[in-house]
Amino acid sequence: MNKKTWLVTGTSTGFGKSLATYLAQQENVNLVATARNIQKLSYLDQFDHGQIEKLTLDVTNENDINNAVNNAKVKFDTIDVLVNNAGIGYFGTFEESNIADARYMFEVNVWGLVNMSRAVLKIMRPQKSGTIVNFSSIGGLASFPTLSFYHGTKYAVEGISESLAEEVKDLNIKILLIEPSGFRTDWAGRSSKKALPSISDYQQFAEFIEGNENGAHHEAGDPDKAAQIIYDQVTNNSDLPLRLPLGKYSSDTAIQKYQSSLKSFKELHKLSISADTPKQ
Repeated sequence: MNKKTWLVTGTSTGFGKSLATYLAQQENVNLVATARNIQKLSYLDQFDHGQIEKLTLDVTNENDINNAVNNAKVKFDTIDVLVNNAGIGYFGTFEESNIADARYMFEVNVWGLVNMSRAVLKIMRPQKSGTIVNFSSIGGLASFPTLSFYHGTKYAVEGISESLAEEVKDLNIKILLIEPSGFRTDWAGRSSKKALPSISDYQQFAEFIEGNENGAHHEAGDPDKAAQIIYDQVTNNSDLPLRLPLGKYSSDTAIQKYQSSLKSFKELHKLSISADTPKQ
């Protein structure tokens, strides 16, 4: 059986941990599991019979990225699937958000993903094969109050991934965007910073922020089921979609958003094209 090597970022908790746990038990997978704190990956030891490599990786550190990719290549000779899962959140109104925290979130969610992908493409491009799985969010398609900068990171991931997919499709490299809604991970809890409104005009949004934090680990989405779906799509679907919403809320919201946008675009069509100057 021809084994495929998966490199997954952020495997200490959440989606990354569920996916790493599932991959570690598949006969046709070599797993490179990464986290900022490698001690938190001891849960994988029970599955290890030489097919698992655990590496320290902070996706905001380019030396860590290069070391992880190089070590994976040395250990398993190639990287067939990269899963850019590492990410964080931030809740706060646009006007009150801490810009330093927002900038760091962009470093993790966007530039970490970008730099990981560029490093792995140096392996996938010569071998003319590979899959890059980028974790986006329903927040990469639709926006909600107090998440403006988080949405900014995920909209960036969507745009970058869509363009990259066009550039590498003739190289037999596929791009898959994962767009979850609420799942039982640490995202709404420990993995997101929160700034409650202090300006009276925004006080109505405090309940939204607190509700997300209090609802952490009680969401409808099951990360273990998501892990199986991702593995099955990457492994068995030759016609891999660019976008994969996960969860009923994500799928329903995506459909509603695109239907509403299409209706608006059609209504504005005549006005829109009136901005063109006809050719003489």
